[in-house]
Amino acid sequence: MQNDPTPLAAIGAGSWGTAVAIQIARCNKPVKMWGRDSAQMQDMINTRRNQRYLPNDEFPELLTPQVDFAETCAGCRDFMISVPSHAFRETLEMLKPHFPENGRVFWITKGLESGTGEFLHNVAMKILGPVPVAIVSGPTFAKEVAAGLPAAVTVASPNPEFAKDIVGYLHGHAMRAYTHGDIIGVQLGGAVKNVLAIAAGIIDGLNLGANTRAGMITRGLAEMNRLGMKLGAQRETFMGLAGLGDLVLTCTDNLSRNRRMGLALAKGLTVEEAKAEIKQVVEGVMTTDEVWRVAQQFDVDMPITQQVYAVLYEGQTPMDGVKALIARTPKEEMA
Repeated sequence: MQNDPTPLAAIGAGSWGTAVAIQIARCNKPVKMWGRDSAQMQDMINTRRNQRYLPNDEFPELLTPQVDFAETCAGCRDFMISVPSHAFRETLEMLKPHFPENGRVFWITKGLESGTGEFLHNVAMKILGPVPVAIVSGPTFAKEVAAGLPAAVTVASPNPEFAKDIVGYLHGHAMRAYTHGDIIGVQLGGAVKNVLAIAAGIIDGLNLGANTRAGMITRGLAEMNRLGMKLGAQRETFMGLAGLGDLVLTCTDNLSRNRRMGLALAKGLTVEEAKAEIKQVVEGVMTTDEVWRVAQQFDVDMPITQQVYAVLYEGQTPMDGVKALIARTPKEEMA
């Protein structure tokens, strides 16, 4: 697969999309990368870097930035989507006229569809039809992947051959990639961990200590598990890279935008002020709304998610959210 000269189209040129495109090109797969900001794409063509997000990382020879969307799609079979979840449907609608009969699509977006709470694989198949789909997820920061530091990801798809092909695109140059069959669980893990990372930021911003953070991560994993079981995921998925791995990463390191959102809220900033300070999309803000709505729809107990929602959308103070969790009545840990 690594000797296949057919280019891959990378749609979305933010920090994460650029980092994964760099990794795929390093592994000898030609990549054509497109982003909405034409001026930024032209700058990438001129400088061979993403100066806005990853200024220290030069593009490999096989990574070609593009200004024209149709040209990006031309001659490609496989398409990687790396836009925020709220732009996922719109991006696929734009792709549809250029999508070939044998086309396949995977995404590195983490979240549920804004406004509907739908899993992204359902959105993709509604728009593009019954095509091979997959998601790449796991404990990864763009800056470290672009720099070539060791990392591990999982590729989940109901189509094993497609998953193996994507692993072939990614595996190598310090990255390990694994296949997975639970596309629901892998997507859910990548969504819920962003909600919990906001909670972790709040805890550390309020100086509540390592014990509190560790307890929240553990109980947050239980929430993720409960919702996953209700939606048809596999329990063991949440002990893997897309569950526990990604959860620990985003809850404990300040490269996480969602954690930084929690830190900012704990300082007294509003959500909008925190977004302005972070200067990038904070996926967990919208995901909290979707996850909490789905939890209510399926009657799943998710108290941490509920309190994050109250802080983000109902004006509750971060400290009052913590107090509400502490005041809950005792129960069996594994209930």
